[in-house]
Amino acid sequence: MIELRRDSLVFSFPEVHPQAQLSVNFQRTLRIPDDGQEYPLPPGLGTFPLVHVDDFGKTVPSGWLEHGGVLLPMYQSEALWILFHSSYVDERGQYPFAVQVAAGKINAVTGETWSAGLERRPQNYVVAPQQPWLDGYCVRKGQIRQFVAMPLGAGYSAEEQISGKAEYGGLQISVFPMKAEEFKRRFPRWAKRRESVDSCLMLSEAADKSMGLAPGGLMKQEIFEDRFAFEDWDTTHSRCFVHIANSLVWRSITGANPPTPPPTSKEYTKYGYPWFDYYDDDSVPLPGADVLAQLQSVAELGKKKGDVPLPENESVSPSNVKVIRPRKSKEQVREGVF
Repeated sequence: MIELRRDSLVFSFPEVHPQAQLSVNFQRTLRIPDDGQEYPLPPGLGTFPLVHVDDFGKTVPSGWLEHGGVLLPMYQSEALWILFHSSYVDERGQYPFAVQVAAGKINAVTGETWSAGLERRPQNYVVAPQQPWLDGYCVRKGQIRQFVAMPLGAGYSAEEQISGKAEYGGLQISVFPMKAEEFKRRFPRWAKRRESVDSCLMLSEAADKSMGLAPGGLMKQEIFEDRFAFEDWDTTHSRCFVHIANSLVWRSITGANPPTPPPTSKEYTKYGYPWFDYYDDDSVPLPGADVLAQLQSVAELGKKKGDVPLPENESVSPSNVKVIRPRKSKEQVREGVF
């Protein structure tokens, strides 16, 4: 079952475990410079608003009704990241989930076309809560290219660069819970093992109306290898299509104004606001996907086209970078800088 609660998608699996629940929301953020340099994690600037596609059956494209799901607004060249939060089960810890993320039905971890099932070699999913968030396409070990919204049909999206088609756009999310018996075995009640992260990071035709996600600037982020056995995952799953509309289309469909544009990286850095570095020495990062590493970024492809698709793309030098580590227990207190 999937529900829309306070701008979050909530995936529940009561038939597997009464408390197996994963919340997924989409965070507004800075678009990091697309200049070939690697940047730390940008902040969360609040969640994107989400609405049911079915609530606007008279104004959305017919293809969107067929896919169902939800709708969110993004400005052209705006960026986002995806936040995962799994439910706590008594004193056992957070319930684990395998999560497939695709953009335009291109898997963001492997670069392969959408597959309904989980695969281990190569791993085509991330594991929550081990993976607290995902900011983009996994291009190489410890490095991603940021999700950046571009008009579908302009040739910038990963979907168009890999498949040669501007067909789907948006995001596709599929969630698989851990088998209940494996959860009970791996997370005994007495262990009180909980993993979480600091909250400080939180501060016409369908193709004519849709936005796709293109590879943007390079960011330091590890996509972690699944530490569980592949047989631990239940085949029960739920999936949701997340449509992305530009600001004008959002207004014409919903009658509401989109959020105001976020600040630029230059503006944000100028005032000394924090960037972030997530470090988990208990997890092993995936090597990245060759097909994703070969994609041209928005700036690279724009230069080739003789276009300037990214306004205000100046390089910045973040100096205020906060290190975030996963907490091993609910009671653990993080030591800061003195």
